[in-house]
Amino acid sequence: QVQLVESGGGLVQAGGSLRLSCAASGRTFTTYDMGWFRQAPGKEREFVVAISKSGMSTSYTDSVKGRFTISRDNAKNTVYLRMSSLKTENTAVYYCAAARGRLPTTPGMSDYWGQGTQVTVSS
Repeated sequence: QVQLVESGGGLVQAGGSLRLSCAASGRTFTTYDMGWFRQAPGKEREFVVAISKSGMSTSYTDSVKGRFTISRDNAKNTVYLRMSSLKTENTAVYYCAAARGRLPTTPGMSDYWGQGTQVTVSS
């Protein structure tokens, strides 16, 4: 089992940047593929980006390609999401997810979730 704690959310102007962090507990972090999802008010939770256990493979939803970057530091049990050129439509609660055996590219593929961190992009 793994516990996930996100941080780094906040209020930023359109065009700005934020870096989210997701710290994982336990000694098994390197056995999990990790992902970020987001959920805007009134909408379903949607996939943003995922990274493999080793960090060698990534998958991005089309709308964030070139603007968002996922990375992980296995020595620190942490996965990061660097978000640049933020848009108002990126406003959402961002969730970290962990999955075993597959990149979590849908909510149903994720085994564990963090509590979420709010990102608000103002115009």
